[in-house]
Amino acid sequence: MRLQFVLTEVLHGLRRNATMVVSVVLVTFVSLTFVGAAGLLQAQVTKLKGDWYDLVEVSVFLCPEGSTVPSCADGEATEDQIAAVEQVIDTELGDVVSTTYFESTQEAFEAFTDRYPDGYQGTQLTEDDMQASFRLKLSDPEQYQVVDDVLSGRAGVEVVEDQRAAFEPLFVALNRASIVAVGLAGVMLLAAALLITTTIRLSAVSRRRETGIMRLVGASSVFVQLPFMLEGAIAALVGAVLAVVGLWLAVQYLVADWLARSVDWVDYVTTADVLAIAPLLLVVAVALAGVSSAVTLYRSSRV
Repeated sequence: MRLQFVLTEVLHGLRRNATMVVSVVLVTFVSLTFVGAAGLLQAQVTKLKGDWYDLVEVSVFLCPEGSTVPSCADGEATEDQIAAVEQVIDTELGDVVSTTYFESTQEAFEAFTDRYPDGYQGTQLTEDDMQASFRLKLSDPEQYQVVDDVLSGRAGVEVVEDQRAAFEPLFVALNRASIVAVGLAGVMLLAAALLITTTIRLSAVSRRRETGIMRLVGASSVFVQLPFMLEGAIAALVGAVLAVVGLWLAVQYLVADWLARSVDWVDYVTTADVLAIAPLLLVVAVALAGVSSAVTLYRSSRV
């Protein structure tokens, strides 16, 4: 009987404040869409790092003839210097480097001609223009600085380059987009909280006679306040469900059905990632509504 009464009061309140409830749903939908988009962007960054960081290498370019770098003062790297660098890699960097490959100037020239059979930008290079180098695959790509500290400035080494640098601008842009999405989501969540507060207050004012009678007949505070709290929770949950559906549709049709077919060498987020963050969005919606309703009812002297 009590449950039926509570549900009846909830439906009555939702119908009476329909305009405000729709506003709460829409604002919650937009704000949680931004929250979900930020989460999916971070998931995409993680996927890209996992795929691309495993492919990149650290290139240790050895001194060519005519280099002005102080470590190349003796001219082109000698066999003894190359052997010394290789020994350092095996001993001091054994825990960091998983694979070491030496590329001679001849091998570098062959790789260049395979990639650019007609020359690069109209320029024909020869084997003498190539540099010998060590290609290092790191067990942890984040340990590049360790390799750089050990090998930079060593005799026979001209420069140590990390191929990850080519991808960093993309990761920075995606991370900044996530921050912007979180910021916008925060503003919209604040707006949703204020709307829920206003909705609950209006609903409480419109039914102060009923709640006064309930208190006179001995109804507990929880029983009196529960319908109002459920109204906010239902509106927020509907907004969260709409946000999940919107994100699912966006990933399915914009990413999986369009972008993934156009650029198929990238591992994109999927609808499974949307479903993975869906519980978080629902929890945020319930928590937002619960906290807003509790604060409003606690501060209201009319309920």
